[in-house]
Amino acid sequence: MAPSATASDSLSPTTTSDTTENNFQPFFTLHRARSRKSEKKPTGTWKTRRRIDLSPSLPKNGENLDAEKAEAWDDFRHVNIRMEAFDDVWSKIKSTIKDVLRDINTNVFNDIHHWVRESFNMITSFAIPTFPEATGSFPMVTDATSKQLFTGLVLTKNMEFVDDLLTFEELGSFLKSQGCHVANLSSLEFSVKNGIGGCLRSILRQFLMITLDAADVSILATWYREQGSCNNPVVIIIEDLERCCGSVLSDFIIMLSEWVLKIPVVLIMGIATTLDAPKSILQSNALHHLCPCKFILGTPLERMDAVVEAVLVKQCSGFGISHKVAVFMRNYFVSQDGTITSFIRALKIACAQHFFVEPLSFMLWFLLGDDNLMLQGEKYGLSPEMMLKHALSLPSCQSIGSDKIAKQHGETIVNGLAELKKLQCQWSIVILCLYEAGKCDKVTLLDLFCEALDPDSFKSRAPDNGGGLENDSGVSSRDCYKHQQYHTTRNSGFICQAVQKLRDLPAVQICKLLKGWEKYTVNVPQIHEKVKKLLSEVKSEDGKGSGQDLSTISKRHASCKHLKIEDSKAVNEKAAKLLESMVRNYMQPLECAAFHEIVCFKNVNALQTALIGDPRRRIQVDLLEVQNIIQCSCCSSSSSNALLPSMHDSSILYTLAQEHGDLINLHDWYQSFKSVVLRLSNKGKRGPNYSPSPKKRKATTKPAKPSEASIQARFCRAVTELQITGLLRMPSKRRPDYVQRVAFGL
Repeated sequence: MAPSATASDSLSPTTTSDTTENNFQPFFTLHRARSRKSEKKPTGTWKTRRRIDLSPSLPKNGENLDAEKAEAWDDFRHVNIRMEAFDDVWSKIKSTIKDVLRDINTNVFNDIHHWVRESFNMITSFAIPTFPEATGSFPMVTDATSKQLFTGLVLTKNMEFVDDLLTFEELGSFLKSQGCHVANLSSLEFSVKNGIGGCLRSILRQFLMITLDAADVSILATWYREQGSCNNPVVIIIEDLERCCGSVLSDFIIMLSEWVLKIPVVLIMGIATTLDAPKSILQSNALHHLCPCKFILGTPLERMDAVVEAVLVKQCSGFGISHKVAVFMRNYFVSQDGTITSFIRALKIACAQHFFVEPLSFMLWFLLGDDNLMLQGEKYGLSPEMMLKHALSLPSCQSIGSDKIAKQHGETIVNGLAELKKLQCQWSIVILCLYEAGKCDKVTLLDLFCEALDPDSFKSRAPDNGGGLENDSGVSSRDCYKHQQYHTTRNSGFICQAVQKLRDLPAVQICKLLKGWEKYTVNVPQIHEKVKKLLSEVKSEDGKGSGQDLSTISKRHASCKHLKIEDSKAVNEKAAKLLESMVRNYMQPLECAAFHEIVCFKNVNALQTALIGDPRRRIQVDLLEVQNIIQCSCCSSSSSNALLPSMHDSSILYTLAQEHGDLINLHDWYQSFKSVVLRLSNKGKRGPNYSPSPKKRKATTKPAKPSEASIQARFCRAVTELQITGLLRMPSKRRPDYVQRVAFGL
């Protein structure tokens, strides 16, 4: 567009000189809209106004602001206190996850250590070199049998590479605790660029604790013999075989096999696909030197079930998540190829957002019994009355009624949280009992956990509604079970699937199952007594069968066999009925309990945005809420979200664009922008230091009024920034006076 003649003629000489000096002429792209009848007609296309839904940031009147300021007990100081509580809670969750992942691999790690010791004894049985021989610069000349390199192939079952790092780090720490010399090598060190020298330098750096320019395997042999006691093997762990360069790894294996008598090396390699992977990666001469032994780690789902049981079912920290959040995290775990690290990251983000948003989240520690709740409140400057007031204003309490809650819990929040803790304990016990029954039908704890959190499913099972467990459809079909990994009986759900499997179990498995229930239900006497009674019936039936005479059994074989089948079915039916009553009476989801907002994170949209991201909406929100982000003195003094000249030009323009439709008239847009920019100079001639007395009058330096050219240059630059961010489309030849909005609230 070209500048209008009127605008250029009206410029003063000062303005013209400023324009020439600052070279603003190329940016004169605006002119008045031409009076065309076709453009004056209102059309539904560009008259439609679209605004971004930003309900939390809507302007508030003065009364609401004063009320919020008067009741601003949840200020930045309390946010910092809640984040301190988050640090404590997450440290407990993190330590629990670390212990669980270490314990689940304990058996495999013990087997690996036992194999490492046997391999070491086999190596030392060939020959024990003297100190001069061991520290020589050349390998010992022996037969081919003594050049075998004992290699452990650890199958990770397609675990993500990030999880492999944690697993092999734990394996290295475990072997070090058993006295082995351990060095961990990543696949990056087996590259063509680094070669064998890079691998040796990494090993020497880990053992000698220094960095050497010369990569010589004889230095490693000398170091090993100088340790004094040569009763411990050297273990080298290669974390990911498939990512290594085959030629470099083959040369590395051949070199170690030649020095294996001087340095008793045992090799451990992680394999993510199949045990045949070394054949497709290594050279044939390197494969001849390997003496493999396979070890299999737990599957990602098994590891996930262990984490879910310790952190979310047993609730080691008291923190919980809602049904929608659980389903999203389950699907996110599946979409990330079963990565435990991705699930833990999502859990940490959910926990951090909960503590940052929920004012009463610091009370979560009360559920653990670590401290007195009222003492914590007084320590944070909150009176018991204030805590009770905010607790009774929670949606879960309002739905039941504050009077009923106050009467039921003795008008104290302490009893309410104690009741919540009791319900959580009962719920977790029923989940674990269901999981024991569902294991026989390959039902995962993660699936049961998601279904058990569904409040709609609980309401359909409630005795008041007359809904039976058989009619429970489980989880809503619109949200979950979208992946092929979770094939189930859609008509019944995972809970009914576990109960139905219980009716088909043999007597031996029923007895074992009831023993597990007896251990889980110790803290719930009502359930524990029924389990013990049923377990005694099973044991008495077994005693009767084992106490009969052999000849009597042979005579009554047909009739006794029929009776045993009938008795077994009766016991199975009793166990199934007991489990159904436990589900109906004790498996109340967290979202159906009062005060659950204190411990339960429910904002699945915030979690999804944090994990997956929504950059375009984030840009729009930042432009519209720039005052809350920058928090400068000029913006904080304003009681509303009014536009100020001190704001960034892009923020001013995008806020003004909210008053237009799909098409924005450039001239009108510019005039609005110009009025905002010139607002500071039009507020009045008297400054804050003005005094009516001539003697006390002080000379003040007022900011110069911005010129027309500078305003147009700022406008053009801001429009270009909005175009680069993808929020605007520049004028076309058909309508050169309009820009088009291409992004709205998402």
